Amino acid sequence: MASQKKLQGLVAATITPMTQNGEINLSVIGQYVDYLTNEQGVKNVFVNGTTGEGLSLSVPERKLLAEEWVTKGKDKLDHVIIHVGALSLPEAKDLAKHAAEIGADGIAIIAPSFFKQVNKDGLVAFLRNVASEAPGTPFYYYHIPALTGIKICVEELLDGMKEQIPTFQGVKFSGTDLLDFGRCVKKNDQGQLMLLYGVDEQLLSALIMGADGAVGSTYNFLGRASNLVLEAFSNGDNFLAQKYQFSIQEFLGFVIAQGFGVAQIKAVMTLVSGLPMGPPRLPLSSASEEFIAKVKARLESVKNCPHS
Repeated sequence: MASQKKLQGLVAATITPMTQNGEINLSVIGQYVDYLTNEQGVKNVFVNGTTGEGLSLSVPERKLLAEEWVTKGKDKLDHVIIHVGALSLPEAKDLAKHAAEIGADGIAIIAPSFFKQVNKDGLVAFLRNVASEAPGTPFYYYHIPALTGIKICVEELLDGMKEQIPTFQGVKFSGTDLLDFGRCVKKNDQGQLMLLYGVDEQLLSALIMGADGAVGSTYNFLGRASNLVLEAFSNGDNFLAQKYQFSIQEFLGFVIAQGFGVAQIKAVMTLVSGLPMGPPRLPLSSASEEFIAKVKARLESVKNCPHS
């Protein structure tokens, strides 16, 4: 039975561990769960998304990963959200049905993005078809226009979405348009939906705008530091929250300048956690030794982020 707890706080967009041969490495997931909960204070995960190279994986691989996260996360994680989006409607429906069957706490769907001539009605119809395969499972829309090229405003999508998709619970908003995000918050004045922000370096801005929580790749290794932002903000100490956010931004600004993608995220996670995340899947290339060496020193400044 899926969790009925409210999804809020930090959600780690999980990395898919791989062997040096590029095969998924399920043996790491149990330790990964323990690392997130014990070391980073993160108890929610978003599996098979962008950071997890979901669209580079086969359907059987995605199912195996979903099963492993649900199994290993039982009684340890509060929410295991499975991203089931795909370019193919039948594949997305199959993944949604599977996620529901294994007891995932929610499913999320990215907009299919090969054909860009997508209008609101077509997108909602696609989402509705997928969500209907998991009628008892909370459903989240995953908005990431920089990668999909689908720029339909989320505020516009929210109109009538709950009526068409009864399981619709909220949005993973991975865009920098705080105007659209703010309008979503205003439209959600009854608080029925969970609005989760997905641009880690803008976490505090989104909290001030009214975000319920955040989903991001850096919460895999900066979870503890980011939780300090949440804690200070919830205590009404915006000055302290800002201090923590600036400390995180200093590190993120540095890595983004180096070229910070999935390969680099895997390298940083391996460095911080000691868990072997392996290389990314082709066509992505592994992070350079130079990048890893530069990051090693910078990480210390975030680790030593003052607690008061």
